[in-house]
Amino acid sequence: MYPVRIVLIVVVAAALAVAGCTQRPGQKETIGTLVGAAAGGLAGAQFGKGRGKLVTTTIGTLIGSLAGREIGISLDRADQVAIDRTTQESLESAPAGEATVWKNPDSGNEGTVTPQRTYQRDDGTYCREFTQTIRVGGRTEEGYGTACRQPDGTWKIVST
Repeated sequence: MYPVRIVLIVVVAAALAVAGCTQRPGQKETIGTLVGAAAGGLAGAQFGKGRGKLVTTTIGTLIGSLAGREIGISLDRADQVAIDRTTQESLESAPAGEATVWKNPDSGNEGTVTPQRTYQRDDGTYCREFTQTIRVGGRTEEGYGTACRQPDGTWKIVST
């Protein structure tokens, strides 16, 4: 159903979106863990049959929860703002294949957004495929997605 890399970008995007809105200490970690566990379980469920599927789902849940926890702990509001701003700018004006870099000098976290193919849906909406990397504490996660331009001119991620 969904390739593992696609699920990883869901984990990253969801953890960023939710974690950036939290204020209490430890809440970003908890939310990141839960979102990661759910996405990891979904990824794991794509493999195996019968008992093997249960094992891969369990492993995916555990790995996803650990990855989501680390992202929740590590990325702060400034990181999310940088990611959001860079994503909008990159999708709007960067040529296909050209990476746009973001970096938070305070946290040391960084990443890239690289637009790929642009196309027009049957309803006239313009969409762009993209890749995204996020480096936290020397560890890099990569994902793929599609964003479509909204009537107000912003880009909204519609699939990951």
